[in-house]
Amino acid sequence: MSQDPLVLGIDLGTSGVRIAVIDSSCALLQTESVPYQIGLHNPFDWRDRCCTLIGRLKPEYRHRLKAIAVDGTSGTLLACDQQGLPLAEAMPYSLACPNAVEQLRALIPQGGPASSASGSLARALHLVDQHQAPLLLRHQADWISGWLLGNWSYGEEGNNLRLGWDLGQNAWPDTFISQPWWDALPDIRTSGSVLGPLAPQRAKDLDLPENLLVVAGTTDANAAVLTADADDDEGITVLGSTLVLKRFTDQPLAPGPGTSTHRVGGRWLCGGASNAGAAVLHQLFPNIDLAELSRQIDPDQNSGLKLRPLPRCGERFPVDDPQLEPILTPRPVSDALYLHGLLEGLTQIEQAGWQRLTSLGADPPKKIVTLGGGARNPQWRRLRERQLGVPIRSCNTPPAAGVARLALQAVQAPDKTIHLGEN
Repeated sequence: MSQDPLVLGIDLGTSGVRIAVIDSSCALLQTESVPYQIGLHNPFDWRDRCCTLIGRLKPEYRHRLKAIAVDGTSGTLLACDQQGLPLAEAMPYSLACPNAVEQLRALIPQGGPASSASGSLARALHLVDQHQAPLLLRHQADWISGWLLGNWSYGEEGNNLRLGWDLGQNAWPDTFISQPWWDALPDIRTSGSVLGPLAPQRAKDLDLPENLLVVAGTTDANAAVLTADADDDEGITVLGSTLVLKRFTDQPLAPGPGTSTHRVGGRWLCGGASNAGAAVLHQLFPNIDLAELSRQIDPDQNSGLKLRPLPRCGERFPVDDPQLEPILTPRPVSDALYLHGLLEGLTQIEQAGWQRLTSLGADPPKKIVTLGGGARNPQWRRLRERQLGVPIRSCNTPPAAGVARLALQAVQAPDKTIHLGEN
């Protein structure tokens, strides 16, 4: 099996970066992770953490790699120059731009994923106002893929839906063409398509094979879904720093603010992502072992608290409201009781999210597969099963292994992948 092709996935998450090496059977051979040292807003931190993790690859795997693919947080947007040099800090996905609402209405039909003040297009308009042309607008995964290629021309379709890419028409909206920032938009490629070979200098610096293919990845939530092997009647919930819901459907859903429909592996995948999630738990319980605290919770009882655990003002899904305020009080004396109420609040957001997707045309899930750090919490799982009324199973395979599957697909079926320069 020494010649068995290996592939590498890079997952750029909310709090850090993870890599995964898989073989031709999708078996996970190695995974490593590091937190950001500066934060999600700093693109040099993304790059440096990638370098750190690639440096930890086992020698017996490193030179057998055939392809690499990257996923990133959907909506984290960066302005850079033509050579990929950042012009300022990135704008994280959770940062809304309510002042852009009037401009959005003139640019894009209401109801689509880019029409929200929480979408990438709103952030793009803010960045364009801050920087002079020429500039490039690139999402997190696209910027790292560009760094690997030494060419920042391209963007993956799923990462750019919230910037306005029309998946049905495979085009940017006609209203974009006359805008002064038209040339700042990426040349869109489909998820799983081959973008090109690793840049020679990058191969040398990272000690990676010169013939390594760079493959268009996907969003971090979609990468997580790829690891889940979900059945048709299962919904997918990612309990990470944010709460993400995904559901495969037979056809695209009716567009709605805060929701999106992706095309992953030839299937339609709809969903939405809340700003709420485990990040708010770590914000409220710094340096506290949440697993130990959770053991004091009786998930078959109600806490009696009514909390809305947003980390800050503003929500994007299941309601699109940049002014929605968190409800984090009253805080009881008991930390366990407070955590109980917060987990209930997050579960209520999840329940409202499934109801929102169902209202747009998705079948309600009969089972749920859960990924992310929260999937390892048995008390939260039982609380969710009771409140959602469906059985729940956990999947602990990291999203980096999911995006690696796209790289593997490009290696195993090269005749079916779209190469650089093709449409």
